[in-house]
Amino acid sequence: LANYIEITPMASWAAMKKNDKLICLLDERQKNEIKEINRAFIEFHKNFQKPETRREFDLNDPQALKKDLPARVSDDDPRCSVSGMQKFEGEDINSEKRKKFQQEQLREWSLQQQKDVKNALADQKFEDDLYDKFRIELDRKIMEEQRKEEESRRIICTATKNFNKIQAAELDYKNELEKAQKIKDDMDEITSLLRGDLLNENPEQAIGRSGKHPVLVDRWKGMTQEQLMAIREAQKEQVQEKLRVREQERRTDAEWDRQRLQAARTLLLFERQQQRENRVHRQDLDDVNAVLSEEQKAK
Repeated sequence: LANYIEITPMASWAAMKKNDKLICLLDERQKNEIKEINRAFIEFHKNFQKPETRREFDLNDPQALKKDLPARVSDDDPRCSVSGMQKFEGEDINSEKRKKFQQEQLREWSLQQQKDVKNALADQKFEDDLYDKFRIELDRKIMEEQRKEEESRRIICTATKNFNKIQAAELDYKNELEKAQKIKDDMDEITSLLRGDLLNENPEQAIGRSGKHPVLVDRWKGMTQEQLMAIREAQKEQVQEKLRVREQERRTDAEWDRQRLQAARTLLLFERQQQRENRVHRQDLDDVNAVLSEEQKAK
C-alpha cells in the first residue's frame, strides 16, 4: 500500500482523506478477490471432486444397502437356487405387478372400446349427415326438374296458344275475304243481271229489218235456243265454279281442322310422354330411396 499512498512530511488534510479512501477501496477489493477465489474452489470441489468419484466411496457409501439388490427379485431370478431357500411353492412375488398390468390392460381395453364407440357414433353421424345432404340435393334436383318441366310446359302452352291465335286470326281474315269476295260476286252478278239483255229487253235481241234476221219487236217471243243454251252453259259454269269454290273451301277447312287435330294430338302425345317419363323417374327415385332405406336399416 505504500506505493499508492502519498507520504509527504507536509501532507494536507485533503491528502489524508484521499489516502484513507484509497486504502478502504483497496481493502474491499482484496476481500472480494479472496471471496471469489474461495467460491471458485468450492464450485470446483463440488463439480469435480464429488465423494462418489473417489475409489474408496463404495466402502463408505451410506446408501450401500439401499442400492444393493434384494435376495430375490422375481420368480425367474437365476440367483434363487434350491439351497438358497429364497423361493417356495405357492409364492407369487409378481402378483402386484401382474394385477397392475391387468388393470392397465383393462383400462386400455375400456379406453379402446370407448374410442370405438365414439368413432362408430361419429361415423354414424357422418353417414346420417351425408344421407341428409344426399336427400336434400336429390330433392333440389327433383324440384329443379319439376320447375324445368313446368317451364317447358308453360312455353309449349304459350306457343300453342299463340299458334291457335294466329290460326284463328288467319281463319277470320280468310272468312272476311271470302265474305267480301262473295258479296262482290253477288253484286257483280246482280249488276250483270240488271244490265243484261234479259231484264233490260235490249232492242238488239230483235234484229230489225235491216239486219240479217229481221225480227219485229212486237212479235218477239223471247231468246233463241242458242242464246238459252249459252245462258244455261254460263249458269252451269257458274254452278261448277261455285261448286269448285265450295269444294276448295271445304278442303281448306278440312286441312285446317286436320292441322289443329294434329297439333292437339302432338301436344297430347307430348304430355303423355312427359307423364311416362315422370312416372319412370319417380319409380327410379322410389327404388333408390328404398335401397338407401334398406341399407340404412341394415347399418
